[in-house]
Amino acid sequence: QAQLEESGGGLVQAGDSLTLSCAASRRFFSIYAIGWFRQAPGREREFVATKARGSNDTYYADSVKGRFTISRDSAKNTVYLKMNSLKPEDTATYYCAAAPVASSLTRHYLNWGRGTQVTVSA
Repeated sequence: QAQLEESGGGLVQAGDSLTLSCAASRRFFSIYAIGWFRQAPGREREFVATKARGSNDTYYADSVKGRFTISRDSAKNTVYLKMNSLKPEDTATYYCAAAPVASSLTRHYLNWGRGTQVTVSA
């Protein structure tokens, strides 16, 4: 079983909403912060959002602040990324990853899912 598995990607139009899910193993969910990153073709992987484990602290990239919301469901060992008012520039492969603490830095994340594609048409 994969430690982290993303789902929920798809093709949507600009202005639409989409919710991504990151299903984690119980162990990962209980001891790690889970973050979301994205990577568009030809670009570096970039931080999107993360939520601290055991608190309500959340952190967002400026490009998604006010549009995206990250949440954790401890009953389902799942982290969600609710994306509203999607823009074509949000098109990317979205990854969830686990880190000891909530961080925006890629190098702090120890394990990564395989990603889910989000495509936003104009």
